[in-house]
Amino acid sequence: MAPAMAIRQLSPETVNRIAAGEVIERPASVVKELVENALDAGATEIEIVAAAGGLSLLRITDNGAGMSAQDLELCVERHATSKLNDDDLFDIRTMGFRGEALPSIGSIARLTIQTRPRGQDGLALVVDCGRKSTIGPGALNHGTIVEVRELFSATPARLKFLRSERSENQAISEMVKRLAMANPAVGFELVTGDKTPLRFPRAAETPDGHLQRLARVMGREFLDDALPVRGQRDKLEVTGYCALPTLHRNDAGGQYLFVNRRPVRDKLLLGAIRAAYGDLVPKGRHPVFALYLSVPTDVVDVNVHPAKAEVRFQDNAAVRSLVINAVRHALEAAGHRASVFGGQSTLETLARTPHQPTGNVAPWSGPQPLLGQQSTPNQQSSPSYITSALAEAMQAPFADIAAPSADARPSGPTPTPDMLARPLGAARAQIHETYIVAQTHNSVVIVDQHAAHERLVYERMKAALANGGVARQGLLIPEIITLEDHEVAALEDASAELAELGLVLEAFGSDAIAVRETPALLGQTNIKGLVTDLARDIAADRGRTALKERLEAVCATMACHGSVRAGRRLTGDEMNALLRQMEATPYSGQCNHGRPTYVELKLTDIERLFGRRT
Repeated sequence: MAPAMAIRQLSPETVNRIAAGEVIERPASVVKELVENALDAGATEIEIVAAAGGLSLLRITDNGAGMSAQDLELCVERHATSKLNDDDLFDIRTMGFRGEALPSIGSIARLTIQTRPRGQDGLALVVDCGRKSTIGPGALNHGTIVEVRELFSATPARLKFLRSERSENQAISEMVKRLAMANPAVGFELVTGDKTPLRFPRAAETPDGHLQRLARVMGREFLDDALPVRGQRDKLEVTGYCALPTLHRNDAGGQYLFVNRRPVRDKLLLGAIRAAYGDLVPKGRHPVFALYLSVPTDVVDVNVHPAKAEVRFQDNAAVRSLVINAVRHALEAAGHRASVFGGQSTLETLARTPHQPTGNVAPWSGPQPLLGQQSTPNQQSSPSYITSALAEAMQAPFADIAAPSADARPSGPTPTPDMLARPLGAARAQIHETYIVAQTHNSVVIVDQHAAHERLVYERMKAALANGGVARQGLLIPEIITLEDHEVAALEDASAELAELGLVLEAFGSDAIAVRETPALLGQTNIKGLVTDLARDIAADRGRTALKERLEAVCATMACHGSVRAGRRLTGDEMNALLRQMEATPYSGQCNHGRPTYVELKLTDIERLFGRRT
């Protein structure tokens, strides 16, 4: 057994390197700390330069207030900060406050700080792996330049835990994006070695300016599908934007949370947002949002994580309730809206897809002038000009509409202007006995009749369930359905829940179920198919899901079986009635599986495809 070692005081250098291990995980951590310092200094323009993934060089330049000689001397000392009032850790109004970043960075790299307050001379200070120089003159405009070279040179063992230069650059870029989203009134520029500069010009401190900044980070599709979120309770306030449920991703990369302008990853808030979306987003997919929570400093603890990436709230229940209600209200206000991304991607696919020529049409050999027009250099290079072959191929899907046949039925009389002014327009045809084609004043709407009616039935079932239960219709003769023994047992265990949803059944021996009543709103449905699917789903779950989610899942299965099926012919009145119900039903823009129920093709975009508009 090794002899006990005497307790001794660690050297300041060792203490700083330990602190660096907690605060500085990778180059992106350095960028975060230094940019936050620039923000606290009142900077309105910040430039970040990174070389070799930030390991060779990180330089942050800002036009903030700068530092005096006394402040510059103290800023690299551990636990020295200008960001706390009277040492009150419950009244933190700045981004940084620990006083660990600069001394931690200086202990593991070569740190150079140049600073110049307005109306004063420039100053410079160097800290080389913990060894501090004397203050000298610095040449710069007002503000501060912090340069970090040879990061982790004093702790080379940390280098083996870093990823490739590309990965480190991506992490830096993601960090800058989050900070830019939290501070739209500040201009940012990031220069790395593997891509063109990332620029975020200063935006107005208005909702529109904020949304434009978000769109530069989250993409054009988010701008088109963003729903404003606003909620307030006492001194708590949540603002921001969430995307329509039909705009979702296979990872959490499109989720951004901020507490008092601080980017965070908080499980409580993420869980609240997921609960707000509920069954509108399919399992395994993630909603897209950027939400900002403003709370009094005395009810949130931002000091629970060395890198300030997590927070703790005094009243979790109040925060969770506020976020859920605000997001739900935004989603409900969207009504039947579906993502515009579906229509845009459809048109883009049509424009990109190569088509085989038909008849005597010559093969496509690049953009050609329209019939009756002379070719010009500009026309030859313009993507708005298409060949007759492409036009013919693109008209083919609409041939049934132009010439009604057994598979394309017009809705009857010419629609009135009032019907064309409705959000989903007037039904004009049914294609392949599955899709309803409707017309508005300025667009063509294509509706998946099964997906749309499925959502309508589902919402009715949920409303009936909330109001005391779903109305039932008795069967003159009970239907006997043969199942596996474990499926019969699972349905028998869930019989009380199913009865609330209007499905009354009981065991009929060990391998069969007798169905006596079905939900009235399903009408004539395939009872055997419905019960078989329910038995399979419930047996597979066996108590692993909360009751509310189980009921919603059962409702979804019933709605699927009770909705208008693909392949059923609809009359014009039936198609128009479905459109009107969709307009009046919240969330009808997506089916129970998170897919869009319709796409809208703007007439101007269609005209561009056919060369009618440039």
